[in-house]
Amino acid sequence: MNVNLLDSFRVFMDTGGGVLWMILLLTLVLWTLIVERFLFLNFGYSNCKEQWMLDWKSRGDKQSWYAHRIREGIISQAKIKLGKTVRLINTLIALSPLLGLLGTVSGMIDVFDVMAFIGTGNARAMATGVSEATITTMAGMVVAISGLYFSKRIEDRVEDETRQLADLLTYQ
Repeated sequence: MNVNLLDSFRVFMDTGGGVLWMILLLTLVLWTLIVERFLFLNFGYSNCKEQWMLDWKSRGDKQSWYAHRIREGIISQAKIKLGKTVRLINTLIALSPLLGLLGTVSGMIDVFDVMAFIGTGNARAMATGVSEATITTMAGMVVAISGLYFSKRIEDRVEDETRQLADLLTYQ
C-alpha cells in the first residue's frame, strides 16, 4: 500500500512537470517557516519576554528621555524578533501563484508543440500539456490560499504581542 501511494504521488508530480516540483519545494520551505513561527510564538517568545521585562524592571530610571528610548528599543527588538520570517513567508505566498502560472505557460507550450507536430486530431497527446497547466495552477493557488490564512494569523499575533509588551513596560 505504501509503495502504491508513493508511486501515485510520483506520477502526480511528474504530471505537473518540473514546475510542480518547484512548487513542492516552495511549499516545504513555506510551511517550515510557518511552523517555526508558531513554535516560537507559543514556546520561545515567553523566555525573551521575561528577560525584557526583567531588564526593564531592574532599571532605576524609567522617566527620562534616555529611558524612553531604551523602552522603544526593547519594543522594536521584540517586534523584529517576533516577525523575523514574516516577510519571507509573505514573499513565498506571493511567489506560489506565479510558479503556478509558469506551469500553466509551460503546459500550454507543450500543447502547442503537440498541435504543431500532430495536429488537433489527437486529444490524448494534448492532454498531457493541459494536465500540466491545470495541476500547476491549482497547486500554486492552494499553497497561496492556505498560506495566507496562517500568515495573517502570525502577523496579528506579532502585533498583539508587541502591543502587550508595550503595555507591560510601564513608565513607573
